[in-house]
Amino acid sequence: MGLEARDPTSAELDWMRALVDSAMQQGALGLSTGLEYVPATYAGTDELVALAEVVAPYGGGYVTHMRDEGAGVLESIAQTLEIGRRAGIPVQINHLKVTGAAQWGWSERILAMLDSASAAGTEVAFDVYPYEAYSTYSDLMFPAWALADGPEAFARRVADPALRSRLVREMLELFPRQTGPGPETIWFREVPGRADLAGRTLADYLVEVGRPATVPEAVEALIQLQLEGGFIGIFFGMDEGDIERFMRHPGAMFETDGDLVEPGVGYPHPRSYGSFPRVLARYVRERGVLTLEEAVHRMTRMSADRLAQVDRGTLAPGMAADVVVFDPATIQDRSAYTDPHHYSEGVRHVLVNGVFVLEDGAMTGALPGRFLERRRRARE
Repeated sequence: MGLEARDPTSAELDWMRALVDSAMQQGALGLSTGLEYVPATYAGTDELVALAEVVAPYGGGYVTHMRDEGAGVLESIAQTLEIGRRAGIPVQINHLKVTGAAQWGWSERILAMLDSASAAGTEVAFDVYPYEAYSTYSDLMFPAWALADGPEAFARRVADPALRSRLVREMLELFPRQTGPGPETIWFREVPGRADLAGRTLADYLVEVGRPATVPEAVEALIQLQLEGGFIGIFFGMDEGDIERFMRHPGAMFETDGDLVEPGVGYPHPRSYGSFPRVLARYVRERGVLTLEEAVHRMTRMSADRLAQVDRGTLAPGMAADVVVFDPATIQDRSAYTDPHHYSEGVRHVLVNGVFVLEDGAMTGALPGRFLERRRRARE
């Protein structure tokens, strides 16, 4: 289907279902989606349910980066829960958040929806990471219709005065729904042909080209940058209060949502280096959002239970020895947005399957990781 904004034909949907079934036979844990991105954003609820139903007989689950984490986050939560309910499978929401200054504080409403669904019988959980900024493609700053059918079609729409006017109008509404209040809240990570922009903000770019650092000018700059290939950025779009409220919820687990990075290369989001140490340093030791035991449980046993990995997540005889030894008094993330390539401090040893991969703070070169089989059984 490429980048076409349409429903699949019956034959296409049958083929998609067959692909999901094949993956489940090979050991996949379930179905995952990234509905905020082109072309997945063009998938409707019935299509997603049809695919999710395939994983049910295998005991699989549905894991999703939802369609909208900003102004449409409540509708996205409702859709996610509907998919799990209709397919009869567990649901997990990846990196649950509320993006965009206009939506800050909505975490209470989101958690109420999740609790209501759990009470009604839908198995639902979520994970979070401990930062006020997320990282993704510039596509997210555009309405989905504008990006359909690829870059050439986008360029044709921009060249059409009526469509460009519509695009600008919708982007002005979209801006505070996706990120902070101004262009200083968007940082560049990777910009094709402009390595000098990495680590700088959209506001810096506007000043460089002699334009005021306002939202209308930011929209015009985003359109031009998208025509030139787009970019990967860091968007300061979340509120500390929402982050802490999500963390405190008993259904929350932790993740990084980070990239596989090469030390010293580029400007990755700090989460790739510091997510778990940051939880332990900032939200346990400094702010007291969670106890040390609660945080460790959400990083270990709770995650293992969620994936039905019965031999992991607990220090006990007979369990797989996946072990992290750290000093709770000194553990600290050191990666920063402007200087990201720093490992965290305070971690002394890491063992995977009983083998040291980090010993006395140094990598050993051992590669003891292995494929984890799906162990969750289908509901009766």
